[in-house]
Order: sequence, then C-alpha cells, then structure tokens
Amino acid sequence: MITRSSKYVGVFAALVLVMVPAPFPAAQPQPAISAATQRSLADVLEEITPAVVNIAVRSRAPAATNPLYNDPFFRRYFKLPEQQQQRLSAGSGVIIDADEGYILTNHHVVADAGEIAVTLKDRRRFTAELVGSDEATDIALLKIDADKLRALPFGDSSALRVGDPVVAIGNPFGLGQTVTSGIVSALGRGGINVEGYEDFIQTDASINPGNSGGALVTAAGLLVGINTAIIAPTGGNVGIGFAVPIAMASAVMEQLIEHGEVRRGRIGISVQDLTPDLAEALHIEESSGAVVGSVEQNSPAAQAGLQAGDVILAVNNRKITGSADLRNRVGLAPVGSEVEIEYMRDRVPKTVTMRVEPAEANAEAEAIPASLQGAQFQDAAGNVVVSNIEDGSAAERSGLRAGDVIVAVNRQPIATVAELAAALKDAGGTIALDLFRGGSKLFLVIG
Repeated sequence: MITRSSKYVGVFAALVLVMVPAPFPAAQPQPAISAATQRSLADVLEEITPAVVNIAVRSRAPAATNPLYNDPFFRRYFKLPEQQQQRLSAGSGVIIDADEGYILTNHHVVADAGEIAVTLKDRRRFTAELVGSDEATDIALLKIDADKLRALPFGDSSALRVGDPVVAIGNPFGLGQTVTSGIVSALGRGGINVEGYEDFIQTDASINPGNSGGALVTAAGLLVGINTAIIAPTGGNVGIGFAVPIAMASAVMEQLIEHGEVRRGRIGISVQDLTPDLAEALHIEESSGAVVGSVEQNSPAAQAGLQAGDVILAVNNRKITGSADLRNRVGLAPVGSEVEIEYMRDRVPKTVTMRVEPAEANAEAEAIPASLQGAQFQDAAGNVVVSNIEDGSAAERSGLRAGDVIVAVNRQPIATVAELAAALKDAGGTIALDLFRGGSKLFLVIG
C-alpha cells in the first residue's frame, strides 16, 4: 500500500507541474524507493526469529520439608536421605555462531542446571553444553551440535539512542516464541545488582518472565542486547525492561570461549563520578568522566603516572559516562591487554597507555567481607582512609562513608590496607570499626 500511494502521489505531482505558472521552480525528481526501504518489520522478523531459541533447564532443588530436616544432627540421627526434587525452568537464548553452535543466554537462566535443553523454532531439540557463565554480567554461553542453524548478526549497541525502535524476542511465560516492540527508553542503567557489571539498555518493549536470555534487536534485525531483567511489582511487565548491551555480552563471550570464565582486569585506581560541582571546582568544562580518588602503589596506573585528582575522560578512544562505565571497560578488558586512557590534569589533556593486570592481584580486596563490598581503601599517614564508596553498595548500607579514617578493627589497631585486610579476615561475623569522621571519633558495628 505504501508503494502504491507513493506512485500515485508522484503521478499527481507530475501533472501539477504541467499546470503551475512559470515563476515557481520545478520540483526535483524523487529518488526511487529501495528494496530495503520497502521491507516490512514482518519480513525482517521472518529472517531473524529462527535465531532465537527456547531453553528448558532441569535442576535439582531441595524438597519443601519440615524445617527440622535441615538440621544436620537431626538428619544423621534418623538416617534420613537427602530429599530433592527436580525443578524445571524456562528461558530464551540467541544463536550467535551458526557454525559452532554458540548460544548466548543469561547466567540466571542456566545457574545450577543439571540438564539444559534447547528447542529451535523449527521444533528440533538438542541437549546443550554449558561453555561458561558469568554471574557479574548475567551472561552465559551454551553450545549445541546442530546443522542448518541461523545466527543473529550483531549491531552496534554503543550507537543506540533514546527513542530508537527495538524489538524483544523470547519465550515469555513459557508460551512459545513471542515478539514485542517498543523503543529504547534509557541507556546506561545500573544499580540492579551493585556487585555486578551493569550498563543496561532500558526498553518499554514487553519483557516478561521467560524472556530472559532473549534478543533485543533493531528494526533492521541487528542484535543489540540480551534481555536480562525487569521491574515487575505485579509479577509481569510494567514497561521497564533491561538488556545487556551486545558489546558487553560479546566481550564476555570471547573470554568464556577462551577460558571458560571471565578473567577480570584492573589498573589499580579508585574513582568517583565527575559531577557538575566537581567539574566547577576543577575548572573544567567536561560534563562526564571519572575523577581518580586514589592510585595504588606499584599498580599499572601508578607506573603509568596517573595521580589522584586526574579526570579520566575516555578509554581506547571512547568517551566514558562515569565511574561505573570506566569499571566496566577495564574490568572486561582481557588481562594482559593494553588500554589507552585519556585524562585531564590541571586542565591539560593527556594520554597514557597501561597494561591491564589480573583483578586477583589485589589480595587485599579479596579479603574484604560482603558487608563492606563497594568500599575502596587507601593508606594514609599511618591509618587507612575510605577513598570511595559506591552508591547503593553494601558498604554504604553498613554506614561507612567516603573520607572515614579507620584506626582499628575489633579494637585491633591497623595502619595499612594490608593490616586492615588481615584484621577483617580474622574478624568473623561481626565487625567493629574505630574510625574518625569529620574530626569526631565513631564506633561503627557491622553485623
């Protein structure tokens, strides 16, 4: 209908041109409508939906029993066997390599799976192998041995803009493959899992339970995200769904293929968002970036010359939006690779290259308990200062604040970050911190 209407309008315009008086300029000929323009969304979906699969997971879960059955002594005394029941769950996945049979899905879809079955749109069913899974990004990679598969081509998730039309394809509520449409309603969303690596695409395309691991695609049929989460106070879609950008998912995928796990990197800095107030105080006009709060001794950042107060603006020629974006870029960079950091010091732009080291090289960080995750510490004149606190983190909820000076753990004096880590490791469940805040001494108990 669109093609026909366009043709008749063109004929009418040509007739009008014959009757228009001379002073009016002649209309320019219109370009022919391309075959790509004529393609409807239905045509696109017909091509790409075979790349989206249903995933059924069979896992083992403890049966619902009397609470006494959970007591080890009670079970041993009465010689009770471990009672388990099978649990079935369903989700979605996206074929991203037809030759190798690779399928991207969510970590939470296949977590604790005993058996994973993949059903294609043509109803063929295969048992899948779990190549690897990463809880922090909620991405998992499966592999099936099958022929005649169709893979989804990747789009550029970094080029998305709010308002771009998108389509979600998945298996909501176990109904079978379903397509919903909407727009990109926000970008760079985070805060759903404070310990995760998040840079979500937010969309109002309906995403419901069972859509997890499905595809978020553009109107041209390019994969830009893996559907992963919803805000669902009523148990169903309310117009706020989230997808992992394909740029992040593909970086995870490459590491899962190579190592079977994600080996995260670090450069040894603590950072905070560049706010308008900070930008004004530093006399710079930049509106987005990350301000270096501290630099660890002998770290890649220290060896490259980064200093506290430097404002990081870009990584590998791509602007960063803030501290979380910087953490994502560095954390997902392959260990041993080099990253180019663009930053500003005293309003002078600078560029430096440094090598990413394994995150496990920071032994002190591994000793920090869950209740203090999200806090970063720095040696300071015979004491330990809290250099940064991530918004919404467990450390913030525990009452710790950036700028706090810690002098003792469970009444044991500490003078370095290494001593803090050792004291926390021996502290057990309850942690009592002696600290100074704003010139006043405080006693903070963290359960």
